[in-house]
Amino acid sequence: MKPKISDWNVIPYAEAWKRQTEWFDALVQAKQAGVGYVNHIVLCEHPHVYTLGRSGKDGNMLLSDEQLHRIGATLYHIDRGGDITYHGQGQLVCYPILNLEDYSLGLKEYVHLLEEAVIGVCASYGITAGRLEKATGVWLEGDTPRARKICAIGVRSSHFVTM
Repeated sequence: MKPKISDWNVIPYAEAWKRQTEWFDALVQAKQAGVGYVNHIVLCEHPHVYTLGRSGKDGNMLLSDEQLHRIGATLYHIDRGGDITYHGQGQLVCYPILNLEDYSLGLKEYVHLLEEAVIGVCASYGITAGRLEKATGVWLEGDTPRARKICAIGVRSSHFVTM
């Protein structure tokens, strides 16, 4: 089943989260009811925002509320995996809302394929990127003390539907 691709351009994080959640909930409900549904891939950018995932700790956020306010950034606690992730204008964000069973994928394989796609895009720009053992995402200079993340991946899944 080919997903519908939507470009939301620059959108505040709260609005994007609300719209994603609506599509995610609708897909899960339709799947459970055995009725038709649409898989989605959303592309967008956000104004300055930090997200703190389920496995993150508030102490990992190095900016105070006052500092966030001063730079015009917000912080959202979300129910995806991961720790702290920054999003800002100029940074492309992709939100797949997919029924993994349509693609015969499990969650671990799905995340691996997302990483592989980003590694391939980096390579097309002449950038060497890869994985780090026991770390989700895509990294530059991964086997060195200078390792830095070029792509964060946080996935929420229910009934094999991703968000």
